[in-house]
Amino acid sequence: MIDSVDLTKLPDMYYIPESPYLLVVFGFLASITSGLAFEASLKQKVQELCKSPREEQVAPREQLEILIPFLGICGGITMFLAGGLGLFEVKLLIASVISLILTALIGLLIWYQLGKLLVELQEGGSKAIDLDAYE
Repeated sequence: MIDSVDLTKLPDMYYIPESPYLLVVFGFLASITSGLAFEASLKQKVQELCKSPREEQVAPREQLEILIPFLGICGGITMFLAGGLGLFEVKLLIASVISLILTALIGLLIWYQLGKLLVELQEGGSKAIDLDAYE
């Protein structure tokens, strides 16, 4: 007789809601931890760029030690945005698609700009990106 139980008529205490709060918290924590790893790997890469000759360097887009933490940040932001949209009663699939598109576009723009900055740093040293020199 277990096969004939209608699951839609269960009492409210058996209902497990889709809580977007956990998605927001996990997305935030993933972004923060990946950001700390990204900061450490970026500092190390900048020190290597300042010490090494220009010819030996590989394009920054191809370096996994920077890319993996950056993708972790993007994944955390995607979860955070999806959970934030879920707080406004947006379905999880729609919220995930919207947040994935937004994060992918913004992440690509930031990655492109970071690549240009690292190339400038490699070619001209730290004086090439000195913002105080323009006053």
